[in-house]
Amino acid sequence: MSTAPRRPDLANEPVGRLMLRLSIPTITAQLVNMLYNLVDRIYISYIPDVGTLALTGLGVCLPIILLVSAFAALCASSGAPLASIAMGQRNHEKAEGILGSCTALLLCVSALLTVVLSCFYTPILLAFGATEDALPYAQRYIAIYSLGTVFVQLSLGLNPFITAQGFSKAGMLTVLIGAVLNTLLDPLFIFVFHMGMAGAALATITGQILSFALVVLYLRGFKTLPLSLSDLKPKIACWARIAALGATPAFNQVAMMVVQIVMNNTLTYYGSNSVYGSDIPLACAGIISKVNMLFFSFVIGISQGLQPIVSFNFGAQKYDRVKDAYKKAVFAATAISIVAFLCFQFFPRQIIGIFGSGSEEYLHFAERYFRIFLFFTFLNGIQPVSSNFFTSIGAPKKGIFLSLTRQIIFLLPLLLIFPYLFGIDGVMYTAPIADLAAASVSIVMVVREFKI
Repeated sequence: MSTAPRRPDLANEPVGRLMLRLSIPTITAQLVNMLYNLVDRIYISYIPDVGTLALTGLGVCLPIILLVSAFAALCASSGAPLASIAMGQRNHEKAEGILGSCTALLLCVSALLTVVLSCFYTPILLAFGATEDALPYAQRYIAIYSLGTVFVQLSLGLNPFITAQGFSKAGMLTVLIGAVLNTLLDPLFIFVFHMGMAGAALATITGQILSFALVVLYLRGFKTLPLSLSDLKPKIACWARIAALGATPAFNQVAMMVVQIVMNNTLTYYGSNSVYGSDIPLACAGIISKVNMLFFSFVIGISQGLQPIVSFNFGAQKYDRVKDAYKKAVFAATAISIVAFLCFQFFPRQIIGIFGSGSEEYLHFAERYFRIFLFFTFLNGIQPVSSNFFTSIGAPKKGIFLSLTRQIIFLLPLLLIFPYLFGIDGVMYTAPIADLAAASVSIVMVVREFKI
């Protein structure tokens, strides 16, 4: 690649046009990235005789996947804004150093995670709520997935540096091509080669390897912010800055992981005391969590499209454009959230049907879970966009606090209290209360920020 695509004028192009231009590819990339695990779930649900148990096993693996993503987010969501701010200040040498430091940090972390996950995945899965029947399926999946940790980390962690330069279409393609390969390999490995859960994991890792190779190819070819081997030097001061700013999205991922672990164990315990048993609530919750994250991909894609606009103009001291970009992002995220809310309320059985059939108890639980757990979905665009906004302007403390509101400050305590009072139904009522509270806090904090 001798030339790079034309970089958008982040300082002067109309904000609405920039938002559309940068958000559509990042939304597409987020959706495609989500398809990795969603496609696995669809194919796994059709494994003869064990579909529900296999889905339960895959659901137990979700916290580990979130843990890997959390460390990638630490670099991706901090290094990319820092590099954008540096480019807005015309300091390209500093921006290149940030990219190199993030790459070195990702390599170190992924090596450590690979060793830990490969050696201790069985006790980890048991701690994360795996039942005796579902454990073998979770083991087969995560044993393969853990070996590809380095490629998952680097593809997720470096892709935002492509978007941060304004080349969102290139960032989209790196994810899209890898996901297409995963989709093609899933039925081949699972059904033709009879590899089952191991085949689903192998297809996922193969797709991530291709995405990683494309990310490196693009970054090496860009002239505005190239990836150079000479920049891959550990810089403790830079790592500390990356960790401070990246704590917001990383904490959010870790919070999701912690909540998922508590959720799995809660569903296992209280499900065993209900008419549904332990495996039905775990399988349903895993599917609904992924469907909700699929909707969330739109919101995260918008916030990622927002990031280079906000960071660059904040660095250039064009604060009116910063405010305008935030308002447009929240409006778009809320509109999408309303559409998702309507789908979850009116078509829950049709959505769950995509993942295969089940008993009447299975479908009944899934339908109720959709409608109650996701009742305040129409508010869920506000908190993540606001959290990312504070990260993008270099205000990590506010971003960290907002990232913790829904998952840790509100949802986790409710998960410990409500099931104790209301049994398995109590789990369903925790999320709408947490969603409403987190959105309210976000609105108050942003209004105060704009008045300063």
